[in-house]
Amino acid sequence: MAVEELQSIIKRCQILEEQDFKEEDFGLFQLAGQRCIDEGHIEQLVEIIQNEKNKVIINNMGWNLVGPVVRCLLWNKEDEKRKHYFLMLDLLVKLCNPKELLLGLLELIEEPSGKQISQIILLLLQPLQTVIQKLRNNKAYSVGLALSTLWSQLSLLPVPYSKEQIQTDDYGLCQCCKALIEFTKPFVEEVINDKENSVESENEKLKDELLKFCFKSLKCPLLTAQFFEQSEEAGNDPLRCFASEIIGFLSAIGHPFPKMIFNHGRKKKTWDYLEFEEEEDKQLADSMASLAYLVFVQGISIDQLPMVLRTEESVFSKGVDLLENGLLRIEDNSLLHQYLEIKSFLTVPQGLVKVMTLCPIETLRKKSLAMLQLYINKLDSQGKYTLFRCLLNTSNHSGVEAFIIQNIKNQIDVSLKKTHDNKWFTGPQLISLLDLVLFLPEGAETDLLQNSDRIMASLNLLRYLVIKDNEKDNQTGLWTELGKIENNFLKPLHTGLNMSKAHYEAEIKNSQENSQDVQKSKDLCSVTVGGEEIPNMPPEMQLKVLHSALFTFDLIESVLARVEELIEIKTKSTPEENIGIK
Repeated sequence: MAVEELQSIIKRCQILEEQDFKEEDFGLFQLAGQRCIDEGHIEQLVEIIQNEKNKVIINNMGWNLVGPVVRCLLWNKEDEKRKHYFLMLDLLVKLCNPKELLLGLLELIEEPSGKQISQIILLLLQPLQTVIQKLRNNKAYSVGLALSTLWSQLSLLPVPYSKEQIQTDDYGLCQCCKALIEFTKPFVEEVINDKENSVESENEKLKDELLKFCFKSLKCPLLTAQFFEQSEEAGNDPLRCFASEIIGFLSAIGHPFPKMIFNHGRKKKTWDYLEFEEEEDKQLADSMASLAYLVFVQGISIDQLPMVLRTEESVFSKGVDLLENGLLRIEDNSLLHQYLEIKSFLTVPQGLVKVMTLCPIETLRKKSLAMLQLYINKLDSQGKYTLFRCLLNTSNHSGVEAFIIQNIKNQIDVSLKKTHDNKWFTGPQLISLLDLVLFLPEGAETDLLQNSDRIMASLNLLRYLVIKDNEKDNQTGLWTELGKIENNFLKPLHTGLNMSKAHYEAEIKNSQENSQDVQKSKDLCSVTVGGEEIPNMPPEMQLKVLHSALFTFDLIESVLARVEELIEIKTKSTPEENIGIK
């Protein structure tokens, strides 16, 4: 019945001119075609579509059947008629008006939610690519519309953040990223080739759309994506491969990443015409930060760096090697402190600190750390003392300060074991140095998470002093200054820990309470910690970050409690009892 009804409609339309088709005809054709599909008359419907006599009708009306066919492919995954559905979809893409098909396909892509997003994208990317390539006019606009729609849907999917999640790819994001690259490649190649029949302005517009897509992809999913270690497994990391392709696209369309990074922040940018630039600056800033991370930390396409930067890296490397060669010729503890009065001698360790903390090359950072330690080893006691004071005052980096505090502890240990007195790491001189160590820069308001390395190193140093130096001997001067240490360091640290833990516990509770609503909406959320908003990421990942912070506070609190316990024992114990403390 449905087939006969459809044939009757087609027969009536065959005698009409194309411009005489009415809206009613389109509606009747769609209803009859839908019934044919619902009743399983797929082979007959394929024959009708293939009939040359129906070419004009299918070209104008056939796109209405794409939706029903796609839904059958999504719902009937085990149906033996799937090959007929695929054949019908291919025929419709080949025969129908591409402009109407484009809009119809994009509407279908926008419909689903959850795991069905990736299913329909993977199903329709190839047909969508074919349809756009058939368009003669406004191709750039169509490419931009398609990429924007696809990105908007993909941005709703949670980004996998563990190796296991990346491999299982439950929501299909990784598969979609791979397919999206294949979808985009022909349009990138079209820009590169700049075909003779392409209008220059149209080619520029296509560049714009591709550039916007690359920017958006750098922000989502790549800004929150996790990557495998840079090893043999890296080649099997789908998100890393996606990042590499996106950076490759940028270079191919005339925007290599060195140009992008160096251009960012200037008043006049090379992409002023982009609508993307009209959004908040943070949108672009996030994309540029993601790009810099992918290149400098993950090492993706780092060989594209201009020679001036690579030359600078080479100069740093040679300078560190030269320093090592010179230091190895000097005996430990033999470099006189007076040399630090020479500007170049003091700028060497300060330069090493800059390389340690700012250089994007990991091997150079590690080598610079080793050279700073070697430099320290060569100085005499007063030289070490002077350098420690200088770096504690100038480094402004918790990790560097923790490194210096560990060195102070080592020098105190050496001094306590020597038979002769070392005034620089005992008594008044040491107390002056400890004033720079055993305190919180902003009291109880200090950012404990940002300063956690320094605080842990300080607590460990204090614990060592309490254990090694008896109140009676007081070689270090610790026991004389204990009251000041408690007021400037221990008490504010207690208060700060209580405040920080309460804040993070509240954030965790709030995040957990809102997680269901977030899951329904976008699977992404943001949390504000210490006045700074954590970038958008899956709720479970933000909870992991918050719990990690709480773990850090618990660790600090545990060491703090042990220090205070040791102080109480030492101040109440007899000298004989102190011998048993380790």
